[in-house]
Amino acid sequence: MRRRDFIKAVAGSAMTWPLVVRAQQPAMPVIGFLTPVLQIEEHLRGFQQGLQHAGFVEGDSVSILYRSADNEIDRFPALAMELARRAVALIVTVGNAASLAAKNATATIPVLFVSADNPVKLGLVPSLARPGGNLTGVNLLATELVAKRLALLRELLPAAARVAVLVDPTNKTITEPTLQGVESAARAMALQIQVLNASNGREIGEAFAAIERERPDALFVSIGLSFTARRVQLATLAARYMVPMISGNRQITEVGGLMSYGADIKDAFRQLGVYAGRILKGAKPADLPVVQSTKFELVINIETARILGLTVPPSLLATVDEVIE
Repeated sequence: MRRRDFIKAVAGSAMTWPLVVRAQQPAMPVIGFLTPVLQIEEHLRGFQQGLQHAGFVEGDSVSILYRSADNEIDRFPALAMELARRAVALIVTVGNAASLAAKNATATIPVLFVSADNPVKLGLVPSLARPGGNLTGVNLLATELVAKRLALLRELLPAAARVAVLVDPTNKTITEPTLQGVESAARAMALQIQVLNASNGREIGEAFAAIERERPDALFVSIGLSFTARRVQLATLAARYMVPMISGNRQITEVGGLMSYGADIKDAFRQLGVYAGRILKGAKPADLPVVQSTKFELVINIETARILGLTVPPSLLATVDEVIE
């Protein structure tokens, strides 16, 4: 081979070698993320932290395809089918309705859920310890804490006789067990309850108009991402109408709600991210037990209590996990 031809051959191989290496690199795995709303940044940060703990960084070693139903529950089946057709590496679902839609959409793609209710009762898995299929995840035990929240509210307001209960009627898998729990606990405490329905901002405004007319002693807000996404509206209206409000989500308390008691949701999403990383590395959902939340937090906004003219009893302060000034 002449010297000139040899140089051309070496130069040509040097130019094509990086292309061959790039072609041989595996494609970045894609996670489908199905949720009622996408405004809950703290939840997403928790999930991303869990992924990083497992060695995956969004945009670097894993891609996340976000899909939101914009709080329209009937959109979940189509969104879940879209993610299944894209053959994503796994699907993460937030809420009972999204999880059930994903279960119906695929029997092969791994599905990780965050469930507010018992996933066995919902039909997501046959067993918490041995999920057995393509689904596993985290149970927040949210509906199981309904009676505890009402008891905490009564401890803060011992003279309370009537409590308004705000629920989202479109989210039946949460609303029905919440109302069952509230009604049972209210009977034991000799409390009267008034159920108010709201699934969007306009209906929340209408619910508070009813509160202004009826003047209940307190407001009990059901869990649900639709209410978390509208937490500023809830806190603002509760302050305007001077109604003490308890919820299951600390984020509502952080923006001015009076009190919250529930699972550490950011930690739950972090655990979900850890599970996602393990599945991307080859673990099977069937071998990953459903994690039940063990970290619960009572948060009280002392400034809101002052505005409402309330004194938090020492017994409650002794058990609080965080006081917001």
